[in-house]
Amino acid sequence: MMRAGTAAVLGAAALLSPVRAIAADVLEPFEASYDWIWHGATVAVSRVKLEHRAGDVWVYSSSSEPRGLGVLYPLRPVMQSVLRVSAEGVRPLSYHATDGTSGNERGAELTFDWDAMRVKGVYESVPVDLALERGVQDDLSIQIALLVALRQGHAPGDLLLIDKNTVRRYSYSREADETIPTSLGPIQTAVYASHHEGSPRVTRFWCAPSKGFVPVRVQQKRIDGVEWTMEIQRLDAP
Repeated sequence: MMRAGTAAVLGAAALLSPVRAIAADVLEPFEASYDWIWHGATVAVSRVKLEHRAGDVWVYSSSSEPRGLGVLYPLRPVMQSVLRVSAEGVRPLSYHATDGTSGNERGAELTFDWDAMRVKGVYESVPVDLALERGVQDDLSIQIALLVALRQGHAPGDLLLIDKNTVRRYSYSREADETIPTSLGPIQTAVYASHHEGSPRVTRFWCAPSKGFVPVRVQQKRIDGVEWTMEIQRLDAP
């Protein structure tokens, strides 16, 4: 699951609604792989993995490898978020990203200090030193925040995401229920759309209740044109 053009599955941050207690078993480890499709051709395979470290600490990671014409694209993004899932919600503790190039211009290294309420580090060569707000997420922990919200039975609303030395607000809305064909067979999904005010892009997530709300399709559109689509190929979960 990743940001468009860098690590392409999922999108955006943690809940701004009142804090809800999170059951210890709301998350389970899983691994999934997706085909990244651009203009009808598979150009990369993306893999994500959620691991339980200890107590309320989890590690979520993502990597992408090119396929076909994708070998001409220089980036090979690898990302990892260490996060805490507790009564305070989903809170990232650290975020590390490399883009696979020697310059690593799209890399990131962030540390979240929730006691001091600040996040510091570097994001795509931009120094970061920001006051934290409750619910702020990184590019990966946002995806777990979405899963937690849906598994708790409530929809995400407005979400916050670190973007270089700023924070952006994304709005999530449920659009439809749809059964779609996948490599795992036909799957019933709930479709959620994410949009940042002022952006021409909308990202949609086909989340599967029968699969713990793991997205089985992610698609980004710009105005009326599809920019890319992620289609699930494999899902391993308890």
